[in-house]
Amino acid sequence: MPDVQHDFAGQSISAARRYLQSTLAAAVLEDPHREARLLIEYATGLSPEQLLRDDDRSLSPSEALLIAEAVRRRLAYEPLSRIKGQRDFYGRTFVITAAVLDPRPETETLIDLVLQWVDATGGRQRPLSICDIGTGSGCILITLLAELPNASGLATDISSDALDIARINVERNGVAARASFTQARTLDGIAGPFDILVSNPPYIPSAEIADLAPGVREYDPRLALDGGPDGLAIFRDIAAWAGSVVPAGLIALEVGAGQADTVAGILTNSVENRAGLPWTEVDLGGHTRTVAMLTQR
Repeated sequence: MPDVQHDFAGQSISAARRYLQSTLAAAVLEDPHREARLLIEYATGLSPEQLLRDDDRSLSPSEALLIAEAVRRRLAYEPLSRIKGQRDFYGRTFVITAAVLDPRPETETLIDLVLQWVDATGGRQRPLSICDIGTGSGCILITLLAELPNASGLATDISSDALDIARINVERNGVAARASFTQARTLDGIAGPFDILVSNPPYIPSAEIADLAPGVREYDPRLALDGGPDGLAIFRDIAAWAGSVVPAGLIALEVGAGQADTVAGILTNSVENRAGLPWTEVDLGGHTRTVAMLTQR
């Protein structure tokens, strides 16, 4: 790892940026120019436009300390979102801690699928009920509640610490009055009925976690990653009860690479009240990311 015992105090923003760019490049981090800019934005609170305008101003002692700590953490492959303690998702900002998965852009595919179904089946003003399994930061449920003004939802998670973060995020995003929470593993004790069931469950096979990128392996909670020996344990649990929890509506699940066909088969074999076969959606990277199924009474 490059030397990070650098004193930024009194340096100009431009000098700090040059140092960060070379240090991050030496660590073989992707796009060191962008990362350097984002670290300085974080430490100074300045916008990109303000950074350009104030390029020659000196860093304050507190800003220098923040930059030094931030670059130390970034060189240990901690994601910038975790350093900042927040992540933007679907146009909103969510608090994140070590207790929750760092929301990924590809999960927005799940949101798009649900909203497309809602738009096609009566519109967004309906009083829909939503169940979010393994809510983590709450980003999926909160986003749907924000986009569906008359919807209400239940968020579950096996981790009480994760539920605490989700509660913070419902308050910050103005949907607390329409959200409730319960600590549970998958659908244990969840009766419904709900119109929509969504989940981004743990789906990494246990033996593959050690091979994940360090920013995931070292910083995302194992509870949010480990899907059992084949990565499919939670999908089986959800599928076993999903039909009764959603007697007539939509089931939409995020899946890992290469899992879509198998998860579709699990739903087909387990959900007796299914209305037709499951379908899939791809994310912006071209990867099959979501498996969905309709149910009917």
